[in-house]
Amino acid sequence: MKFNIPENIPEKSKNELVKLLEGNRNFVNLTPTAKNMSLDTLRKYAFHQEPYACVLSCSDSRVIPEIIFDCGIGELFVIRVAGITVGDNVTESIEYAVKKLHVPLLILLGHDDCGVMKYAKEHYPEPVEDFKSIISAVYPVLELHEDIKCHNFFAMKHTLWVEEVLLKKSNIIRTAVSKNELYIAKCHFDHSTGLVDLI
Repeated sequence: MKFNIPENIPEKSKNELVKLLEGNRNFVNLTPTAKNMSLDTLRKYAFHQEPYACVLSCSDSRVIPEIIFDCGIGELFVIRVAGITVGDNVTESIEYAVKKLHVPLLILLGHDDCGVMKYAKEHYPEPVEDFKSIISAVYPVLELHEDIKCHNFFAMKHTLWVEEVLLKKSNIIRTAVSKNELYIAKCHFDHSTGLVDLI
């Protein structure tokens, strides 16, 4: 199975990315193969963990990384927050995965029909009373792309923006990327097809 993966990815990161994209095709084709979903697996990792990728995804109930990537217990270090918005706690969670767990791959997973993107588009550029920290993390994308009309395209632009924010804010993440110890894959989940595609 071939995927449109850039050539400059470190080999270990590339192998893990291909594994996840193949798992996503298993999900789409109704042929899941995940075996690490038992109490025996949980017991194996009772006192340590060895995830091979970190996934920052939306809290949306339709976006469940372990299911859409056909993974089981212990495979993914998952951080879920509405709109994959980045605050200090999210950044530090990713840093933990990079520095302490040595994951070679970070997936930034945006998706179709994101409520955060809709809410931000409806209220921009006015300040909001509710969800202030979430919306303040999304408005900068609208400042750069005020002509965005499609929520799904907005979500993709935001995913690209998240990478920029992480590289700017985090010395740990930036250093790991510069040393080819970490690759950041920007991805988008299509609800109508179930496919995860690289942006």
